Amino acid sequence: MHLRRDGRYLEAVKEFINAGGTHFVLCQYPMVQKVIEHKSYAPVYNETLLMADEIRNTLDVTVYTTVGPYPVDYLRLSEVFGRTQAMELMKQGMDIAAKLCEEQKCIAIGEIGRPHFPVDPLIIKDSNEILKYGMQKASEVNAPVVLHTETTTSKQCNELVQMGKTVGLPAEKIVKHYSPPLIYLTENHGLIPSVLASKKNIMESAVKGTRFMMETDYIDDPRRPGAVLSPKTVPKRTFELLQNNCLTEEQLFIIHQDIPEKTYGISMG
Repeated sequence: MHLRRDGRYLEAVKEFINAGGTHFVLCQYPMVQKVIEHKSYAPVYNETLLMADEIRNTLDVTVYTTVGPYPVDYLRLSEVFGRTQAMELMKQGMDIAAKLCEEQKCIAIGEIGRPHFPVDPLIIKDSNEILKYGMQKASEVNAPVVLHTETTTSKQCNELVQMGKTVGLPAEKIVKHYSPPLIYLTENHGLIPSVLASKKNIMESAVKGTRFMMETDYIDDPRRPGAVLSPKTVPKRTFELLQNNCLTEEQLFIIHQDIPEKTYGISMG
């Protein structure tokens, strides 16, 4: 979930808890204007960590955090600072994120990657360079990355896995955010699909196996309430799967505990 102070914020988390949710990942919200103002990602990351602390101190829920230079930031940063400085700012953002992972303040670098809409080939080239640098930093501190890219295909999964391989980042440390149900290893080439928890996606995933995670990509935007999916979706979908005998309790523990623990190096016990 992404959360904003000017959004539903704590109310969104309460909705998640009331539906049966116990653990979630607070993924840094894009704040490119703050990056421009400070010429650094540090204040953006600090804000995310502060929000996580506030949630923990206020509500009975476990919050993990991920931070990283959001890929679309590059467009605005290059407009303001030029191509070279924009890339340098984002690489420095990877450095800071890796340090936070090393200090166990965050569980992954992300969302990082490429813009999810058509852009100039040079922007893709620069984005790939920044992404590869981020993967290398993640590898150095034994942290995973959470990827934001264009629509996911099996071919793209292979490309991302090979990119990670060149800098020593194992496929199982690459989480593909907003993934369709590419659950078979032949489809995802070893990376971890974080499947958008629509009913259709999860039913297709459940038929294929348990090597995936679920997400809502909730964006807490007052202009788009409930987008992408509401905070209650993952616990709600989980209970549906159990009640309809689509997955057993043991299989759901694999999806919601074993896979996250192994991927992120955390203990949810």
